[in-house]
Amino acid sequence: MHPPSSTPTGQRRIEIRQIFYSEATRQQLDPGFIPLDNCNQRPDWREYWPIRGFLQQHTLDENTLYGFFSPKFGQKTTLTSAAVREFLATVPRDIDVVGFSPFFDQGAVHLNTFEQAATNHGNSWPVFEQAVAFVAPGLDPHNVVMDSRHSIFCNYFVATAAFWRRWLAVNEVLFSVAEAGTSALAQLLNAPLPYANGFVPAKVFVQERVVSLLLLGERHWRTRHFDPLRLPMSGSIVSPYPADLLVLDALKTAAIETGHDNYLKLFQQVRNTLLDTARRANGMQAGLS
Repeated sequence: MHPPSSTPTGQRRIEIRQIFYSEATRQQLDPGFIPLDNCNQRPDWREYWPIRGFLQQHTLDENTLYGFFSPKFGQKTTLTSAAVREFLATVPRDIDVVGFSPFFDQGAVHLNTFEQAATNHGNSWPVFEQAVAFVAPGLDPHNVVMDSRHSIFCNYFVATAAFWRRWLAVNEVLFSVAEAGTSALAQLLNAPLPYANGFVPAKVFVQERVVSLLLLGERHWRTRHFDPLRLPMSGSIVSPYPADLLVLDALKTAAIETGHDNYLKLFQQVRNTLLDTARRANGMQAGLS
């Protein structure tokens, strides 16, 4: 077993921290990751708080890949630290961001990660509209197209120091607004959104989508992703249709690369057909859950 401290991959080292916020979650940690304590901190910011603290308090090494995973990483991805390290060993040295994101169905069936959140968390479009306008003027979250190269959920990625600095800079803009609490955007960021059996501040869902925003909007970042079809789907009604999901993702890639609207029209047609099929199979009238 590799020690949980930093370990080399080619000419780069790996430091992946796994966050815990209670003794119970500490017991869930993979021993191959470095524990990161978030007990009695700021639960309203979820994982962003300990990640922020680490990035602000440490000088990052340019030859190290850093990651910060939640205690549910193994449960959501079925990956161990050994499997993560094995994949990272195959990644070329010039790659900036390596994704380990599950839930390919959620990324493929939605136009982008903002639509995905708005579909799953009621009344959330206003916060995404205003937050994106604030940090990425000119980008419309309703229409921007993201494929599997950009769609990362749960902050499950490993990246260079340069990317983490940029990620932190964008998130800190939103953090400052939310903490000030004086603007309309602040009220939206701090407002609760339904999640699982409770509520989570909207700012958490916005923060988790900054990585996708950067990968789409700043094309110089080079990415590599663990094969998403080897990771769990979300269990949505479209999860049993991987071939159709692959077609949807490919159509979005073609739309991004060519700029041709016909690919998006085909995406909508294939998606509508898939949703109709899935709903009939489940005896449902609407929804994706």
